[in-house]
Amino acid sequence: MENQNRHEQPTRSARKNLKRKLEEDLEEDRKIVNLSPRHTRQDLIRDVRTQVDILDSTFSSIDADRSTAKCAIHVLSELAKNVLEVLDDPGRRYLTLCVLAEEMVNLIVDCGAVPALVRHLQAPPLLRADDSGLKPYEHEVEKGSAFTLGLLAVKPEHQQLIVDAGALPLLVDLLKRHRDGHSRAVNGVIRRAADAITNLAHENSSIKTRVRNEGGIQPLVELLGFIDPKVQRAAAGALRTLAFKNDENKNKIVKANALPTLVLMLRSEDAAIHYEAVGVIGNLVHSSPNIKKEVLLAGALQPVIGLLSSCCLESQREAALLLGQFAATDSDCKVHIVQRGAVPPLIEMLQCPDSQLREMSAFALGRLAQDAHNQAGIAHSGGIFPLIKLLDSKNGSLQHNAAFALYGLADNEDNIADFIRFGGIQKLQDGEFVVQVLNHLLYLMRIAEKVVQWQVALALAHLCLPDDRKSIFIDNNGLELLLELLDSTNAKQQRDSSVALYKLATKPSSLSPVDTAPPSPTPQVYLGEQYVNNPTLSDVTFLVEGKRFYAHRICLLASSDAFRAMFDGGYREKNAKDVEIPNIRWDVFELMMRYIYTGSVDVSLDIAQELLRASDQYLLEGLKRLCEYAIAQDISVENVPLMYELSEAFNAISLKHACILFILEKFDKLSHMPWYSHLIQRVLPEMRSYFAQVLSRRHIQADLQQ
Repeated sequence: MENQNRHEQPTRSARKNLKRKLEEDLEEDRKIVNLSPRHTRQDLIRDVRTQVDILDSTFSSIDADRSTAKCAIHVLSELAKNVLEVLDDPGRRYLTLCVLAEEMVNLIVDCGAVPALVRHLQAPPLLRADDSGLKPYEHEVEKGSAFTLGLLAVKPEHQQLIVDAGALPLLVDLLKRHRDGHSRAVNGVIRRAADAITNLAHENSSIKTRVRNEGGIQPLVELLGFIDPKVQRAAAGALRTLAFKNDENKNKIVKANALPTLVLMLRSEDAAIHYEAVGVIGNLVHSSPNIKKEVLLAGALQPVIGLLSSCCLESQREAALLLGQFAATDSDCKVHIVQRGAVPPLIEMLQCPDSQLREMSAFALGRLAQDAHNQAGIAHSGGIFPLIKLLDSKNGSLQHNAAFALYGLADNEDNIADFIRFGGIQKLQDGEFVVQVLNHLLYLMRIAEKVVQWQVALALAHLCLPDDRKSIFIDNNGLELLLELLDSTNAKQQRDSSVALYKLATKPSSLSPVDTAPPSPTPQVYLGEQYVNNPTLSDVTFLVEGKRFYAHRICLLASSDAFRAMFDGGYREKNAKDVEIPNIRWDVFELMMRYIYTGSVDVSLDIAQELLRASDQYLLEGLKRLCEYAIAQDISVENVPLMYELSEAFNAISLKHACILFILEKFDKLSHMPWYSHLIQRVLPEMRSYFAQVLSRRHIQADLQQ
């Protein structure tokens, strides 16, 4: 999934082939470097310093100086590229050591080669102002300097040193030489300059910004349309690097009108060209929704889908990754990708020997499977079985992507039969695998784009195990993501959230809509039915609607804190024989007293609301819950706002929770009501509290048992 948070992986892939790319065409003008395999380190230092001294003394337009400078640069480039054997001879003992290429790069830099090479990135002044003839070795010395600096820039610590020596403006000037005409020499120097910029800017955000500030993006965009395909590739490679995680560079590239040319390059028969083009577009659209839209408007979708069938595995991989990014734009885009034929080649790629290709295709299918319109189509095209097979992979990212795709497909009831037939249910419920997948999905839910966070939260609401709910929705913010969707103005997002929240609330270990009363802190004493309104042994009388109701203090004291305060505190009722009850009807009071004496009563709907008020007044929690349960049976689409008001008025927690569940369950009917948005705003705080209780309850019970 978004472990397809794009790393600078495409650039690393390009850098892996950098030596091959930079060495192309070098043979035609390379001078043979005659170095004995028995050179000591001191010999090498002396050789490098000799070449640096030559460069320092030959910056002129004289033919001989230009020829000598060119040769010295080639010697340095050979030293930078090759692994040499160095001989150490302490006490006449010969010891052959292998010196790595990067150690040689350090040696070249330490000997002061960078300033000398940077100076030769520009043509020296002509000896005579009126000289209009051919310039000696025109472009050749500059090309060699750019090439060698590109090799030295492979070392991250040398990137800033080269830039500080003033290389960037000179390299940008070299990019512009195509404006003076085309020739083999011009093409070569431009390509070397673009490659050098690629290496200098690699994983270095400040240098990427400096390239833009030096005006390097515009000429690179112009070079995308260059006649020489090698130059096109080099320019695209540089733009790919500059666009990675740099929003200002992305915007500059788009404003420079790069998209039409990049889309044309996607259709190139040259695999190297369409590979670089799809890489540039991938870095442009990553985490940039507006650029995604512009890329799609430029017509990139169909050629990207076409690359899924390319002979170049790297292009296929990049195209699958890019389609996954496109699919995050909106639901319509997901549908368009499927309609244009992306699913069959993506499913075919799931069975490719290349693990990265399988990973990217599973990623793309996972994004597409989050749309209900696509789920049946992916399954019908044969996607379920190869995705299930990928669950056995030892590659964690591949497993995660396959699982995410399967979770999406599982939302469609029509696919469940295939899941069971291919053993998908058992695999997805495997303990170790679920832990791996869950950890990855939780990571995505924290750092991915908001739309992906929402998708993960929605999927986990349906598929998570009860034991994982607190971790997912409380500890990792999944509940807040679902509530964000419920509070949105998008009807589909509201509906998806309502369904997901209702699913969470009604999982087996959840609280029931109306919970039983909590145990009383005081042991209950039930005198029994025969003592209800019985003057026998009565020691207190209530006056209700002018009629006497006989009661017993011992029973009342044990029933609630309200009666305990009345008869055992400082109130006037403490010693009174007759206590007037002014605000409760006789039948309501009688039923309340019957509950106190017996511990149970049948609460009818016609009396439930008044009995609720009485039980709240006298702190009879058990009776209050019975009233809430009876009232909850009468909740309807028309009266749910009034029922919620009632629950708030009497702090009827269970009734309030029943209203919440009703609102979530009946979204399709309630959403058309004019007061729906206001009701959601009113309910959201209590909904947050309710789900915190629901999702934590099992966790707390497990801790108590331990």
